Amino acid sequence: MKIVGVGCGPGLLTEEAIRVIRSATLIYGSDRAIEICRSHIPPNCTVKTIDDFKALHTLPDDAVVLSTGDPMLAGLGYLRGDVVPGVSSLQVAAARLRIPLARVVPVVAHGTGHEQGMNDTLDEVLCKKIVFLLADPKFDTRELFKRLRALNLPLRVAVCENLGYPDEQIATGPVDSPPEISSDLYSLVIGDF
Repeated sequence: MKIVGVGCGPGLLTEEAIRVIRSATLIYGSDRAIEICRSHIPPNCTVKTIDDFKALHTLPDDAVVLSTGDPMLAGLGYLRGDVVPGVSSLQVAAARLRIPLARVVPVVAHGTGHEQGMNDTLDEVLCKKIVFLLADPKFDTRELFKRLRALNLPLRVAVCENLGYPDEQIATGPVDSPPEISSDLYSLVIGDF
C-alpha cells in the first residue's frame, strides 16, 4: 500500500505523488483528497471514497490511499506501507507568515483530543515556541484564547483559512482580539511572531 500526501490544496502535489497516482489501479481517499488530484487519476483506476477510516488497515497491498496535506501531520501516515510526503498546511502557513519551521511545534486537536490540544498549546507557548494548531470545527477557540490571555504574554494569533485554495485567507491579530474564524477548514498559528 502507498499512502500519498496530496497537499493541503490544489496545485500542491509533488512529482512523486503525481507519479504514484498516475500508476494507480485502486485509489481510496476523502472527497477533498480525490478532488485535489482528480486530473492525475488514470481512467482505468477504481476510485473509492473512504467511508470507514478504521477499516483502512484491511485494504489490499496495491491500494493507494490519499491523505490531504502530509500523511505524517495528523494524516494517514500510521497505516502500513510506503509514505509519499505532501505539502502540509503547516508548511504553507509558515511560508506565508515567513516563520522558520524550526520555531514551530505542531499540535493536533481533533475529535476527542480537544482538551489535550489546548493544554499542549499552552505548554508550548510557555516554552516560547510558535504553535501550529490543527483543530476541527468543534474545537472551542474562545476557551483557548481565554486561557492564552491569562498567560499575560505578548502572543499573536494567525487564523489560516482554506490554505492552498483560491479563497485562502490569513488574518493576524493579538490574542486579546484574535481574528474571527469563518471557515471549517482552518488552522491557527499562535506565539510571539
